[in-house]
Amino acid sequence: MAGALFSRLSSKGQVTLPKEVRDQIGAKPGDTIRYEVEDGVVILKRVEPFDVAFHAALSQTLDEWSTPQDEEAFRDL
Repeated sequence: MAGALFSRLSSKGQVTLPKEVRDQIGAKPGDTIRYEVEDGVVILKRVEPFDVAFHAALSQTLDEWSTPQDEEAFRDL
């Protein structure tokens, strides 16, 4: 992708990513985009799909690490 690309902010605060940008980051309809802002610069990144059901099931198997002693041991990490 050469040169600068532009889009306009809508009255609802929405911006359309130009096709060239979507192609470069592999963004498809329904994808999640993460925004990082630092010193007035915004970086957009496509986020890999997150399987909520899988992670919820997995987290239920990790409850043996949620004791007060565990919290104390890992507090400063």
